[in-house]
Amino acid sequence: MNYTTVSLTLTTNIAYLELARPEKHNAINATMFAEIISVIKELKKIKTLRAVIISGQGEGFSSGLDVKSVFQSPTLALKLLAKVFPWQANKAQKISTGWRELKVPVIMAIHGRCWGGGMQIALGGDFRIASPMASLSIMEAKWGLIPDMGGTLGLRELVSQDVAKELAMTAKIIDGNEAHRIGLVTHLSDNPLDDAQALALRIVEQSPDSVAATKKLYNKSWWSRAGMVLARESWYQIKVLMGKNYKIKTFNQTHDESEKKPFKF
Repeated sequence: MNYTTVSLTLTTNIAYLELARPEKHNAINATMFAEIISVIKELKKIKTLRAVIISGQGEGFSSGLDVKSVFQSPTLALKLLAKVFPWQANKAQKISTGWRELKVPVIMAIHGRCWGGGMQIALGGDFRIASPMASLSIMEAKWGLIPDMGGTLGLRELVSQDVAKELAMTAKIIDGNEAHRIGLVTHLSDNPLDDAQALALRIVEQSPDSVAATKKLYNKSWWSRAGMVLARESWYQIKVLMGKNYKIKTFNQTHDESEKKPFKF
């Protein structure tokens, strides 16, 4: 599929997605909302996919919502916010929550500005690797809004509640060093994209069943009751042990990617 606001490159088992409106600092307009959701749907169908790396073209990751573009039409804004059931993600939220639904790890490579909606996208990843000089902000308060693009799910897993409130209520901008200190980003790097690729390659070496099960286990269990966590650990482990990929790894058989079964989680 041809995209205009994002660029998708597929290798044997790693997908590279670039936010591609560098002339607008990768600000998110209606087309980018639709195209990111479309990319997520496309990636869900690729059985050989093992990792996704997301970055931004030009001077930064994303400066956030293209406010002028999105709010020029009340109808357009309502379409982004509309949902059938309150607990389901709407189109605005899916560009963050959609990455959590993928069975493979999603790595955000952050440089330059990562503000507002850009930060919401980044919070949907499993890992965030940022430049020390990156500029990060939950900036919605600047526009008299609340952060409502799904990033709250990731944010609550990364920082304490008081830190999250301060970031969101003040819309303050912090650099990569501060973001790493408070746990908002996973690693610091002078070359985030290179280190994101290195991390992806290390993950690719592992069993795809194990990686998929671990992501699902932690995403579902982080705020669950203890009994449910223990039950999921046992059930997912049984499924991994019964899978072909566990047998391949255990007996050190020579194989290529084509031998691996699709994910079962």
